Amino acid sequence: MQIHPVILCGGSGTRLWPLSRKAYPKQFIGLLTDGGSLFQRAAQLCDAPGFASPLIVTGTALRFKVIEQLAAIERTAAAVLIEPEARNTAPAVLVAALHLAATDPDALMLVLPSDHYIADLDGFRSAVAAAAGRAQAGDLVTFGIEPTGPATGYGYLELADASARQASTPQPLTAFTEKPKLVEAEAMLATGRFLWNAGIFLMSASAVISAFARLAPDIHAAVVQALAEAETQAGVVLIGKAGWSAARSISLDFAIMEHADNLAVMPFAGGWSDVGDWNSVGVISPADAAGNLLTGEALAIDCQGSVLRCEVPGMALVGVELVDMIAVATADAILVAPRHASQRVSEAVTLLRTAGHPQADAGRRDDRPWGWYESLAQRGGFQVKQIFVKPGEALSLQSHRQRAEHWIIITGMARVTVDDAVTDLVAGDYVHIPLGAIHRLENPGDQPILMIEVQTGAYLGEDDIIRYQDRYARA
Repeated sequence: MQIHPVILCGGSGTRLWPLSRKAYPKQFIGLLTDGGSLFQRAAQLCDAPGFASPLIVTGTALRFKVIEQLAAIERTAAAVLIEPEARNTAPAVLVAALHLAATDPDALMLVLPSDHYIADLDGFRSAVAAAAGRAQAGDLVTFGIEPTGPATGYGYLELADASARQASTPQPLTAFTEKPKLVEAEAMLATGRFLWNAGIFLMSASAVISAFARLAPDIHAAVVQALAEAETQAGVVLIGKAGWSAARSISLDFAIMEHADNLAVMPFAGGWSDVGDWNSVGVISPADAAGNLLTGEALAIDCQGSVLRCEVPGMALVGVELVDMIAVATADAILVAPRHASQRVSEAVTLLRTAGHPQADAGRRDDRPWGWYESLAQRGGFQVKQIFVKPGEALSLQSHRQRAEHWIIITGMARVTVDDAVTDLVAGDYVHIPLGAIHRLENPGDQPILMIEVQTGAYLGEDDIIRYQDRYARA
């Protein structure tokens, strides 16, 4: 029997700000030493006999990044389910189970977060194989991680006795405790009976559906309706909005795991991290002799145990006599903090949102299915962008109510539509897009297009777009 990985690909990873933003969360960032992302590593769990291609559950804003990153590692998804809005992990897991059960009610689903790091992939696959029998028998199997300290950001799994922590087969679960306070976590670890909850589960689709029908019937009814309303467009499944919005936003742990009586835990000690903050990045990145993690054009002078990361080409980040510090520079934001305060970085994001700073959620570069754009300058009444269009791709046929645009081609050959006129432009050519004109840019060649766009108008927001045609099925 094949095991179907279900990768939950939402979340914003605010504790890795400014590198991770809502528009480009941590699972897609090239954090690994080979330049790969955590999402890609999760997808590569399928590269073994007995595993099917992954099923991905993600949001509208991230769907194109999912497809692009899978293509970059020459992988495809069995299906991509698009949530109309984030509703936490319980509805996401149930919709995946219902989708699988439509063709195979007994399908085993391995639920994986897209932003965790597992060091020993072969060891993890062996643990999954060891747990398959219990999952086939109807148990909800969660994977327990050997704790390295009294962390308060994880749930805790209690076993009957301490020796079960080293077991090579699933063990009965005595209690499931969600994110205790520090004093409670210290007391739990002192007993020797607790493992961390990794948020990884192996279950049959039928067992998941039965658990929701019994323990959360309101969510079950809402998600069944949402899947019945779903449409398939551009190769993805768009979950129905009405049913989905009726589903409670709640985690799988709170909705099901804390109440189920058919739980088992599979111990795993093969190296795991949720890469939840800058302090934990050291788990997946090699340090120098002084314990520093240096990335990009970052240099250290007599520094110890510090994270120095520069994401801006041509900019130098230099640390002098820093001890256990974090310094991260991007094109529009800089973070400086002691490593012991890594968990507080999310507070900075909240502060920025409250103050109305766009850096809280978006960077200067914004990815699109056709390529990307980067804002180079913006002042009252104008904005300058650099736009990159991949070969064979095209922007939507669109117009704007409140701005005009001027395009200058830097490299490549562009086919430009402005109302009824279609013109081919090459490097050095330019075209003006009047306010209200219906227009589109296409790349019919085999080389990318790089162009400069100058916008002028009273309002320059990305929501001032009326789309008439779009090959990517965007509203």
